[in-house]
Amino acid sequence: MERRQFLAASLAASATTLAGAQQPQALPAHMAGARDFYLLRRYTMQSGPQIALTEKFLSDALIPALARHGIGPVGAFRLDVGPETPSFYLLIPARTAGQAAMIDQDLAADADYVKAAEPFLSAPASAPAFLRVDSSLLVAFEGWPGLTPPDKGAKRIFQIRTYESPSNRAHEVKVRMFHSGEFEIFHAAGFQPVFFGDTLIGPRMPSLTYMLAFTDQAELDAKWNIFRNDPNWKKLSADARFAYEAIVSNITNLYLSPLAASQI
Repeated sequence: MERRQFLAASLAASATTLAGAQQPQALPAHMAGARDFYLLRRYTMQSGPQIALTEKFLSDALIPALARHGIGPVGAFRLDVGPETPSFYLLIPARTAGQAAMIDQDLAADADYVKAAEPFLSAPASAPAFLRVDSSLLVAFEGWPGLTPPDKGAKRIFQIRTYESPSNRAHEVKVRMFHSGEFEIFHAAGFQPVFFGDTLIGPRMPSLTYMLAFTDQAELDAKWNIFRNDPNWKKLSADARFAYEAIVSNITNLYLSPLAASQI
């Protein structure tokens, strides 16, 4: 079996298994359809020349090449609050698991990309372009199957939250909680979710990750205050099926701002 087909089949099987645990409610018409896959990449750097070199690579080489291949919108973000700064985060949506798995191989055959990316790709060991690149592959929640980027133009901050669970069963329960009313509570509080994804490949599994957009820190604080005081949230979180300590063992909370080249 050709590598792309093998990867697609393997990842699709994983996504199908996860879907069986989610029991989605009815979706708005604009959210109906196949589920996206997401590559979430973190470029960890040192302060100094690496930052400018990596940002230029993203803006002049990688994001334009992805657009030529029909991939987007791509989010590119600077980590403002979180571990290991300076770091850039890249959110790449894909329509299939095979497309997500083969992005680097496909771009390696793109002559325009290789030319534009040359300073980044050929940086010497004595002056590397980055320290490390970490990647996770996620599949969109069945109840939120695609990206919903905020309107462009306004100043934005973004929040990425990752929930780790102590077991696969506990993780499935936490995902089911989103599909049992939590999406509606986010909506009632006025949040702007960008994506919800279940980790198929990545560190610290089992886990899920989602991204929210805000105009500023004041709005972020206000929306979370509305959320935590919502009677429906208090009822849902008090449900014995979703006992917090049993289904979430760690939360990572990141605050980011978009780079100039970000399409989200």
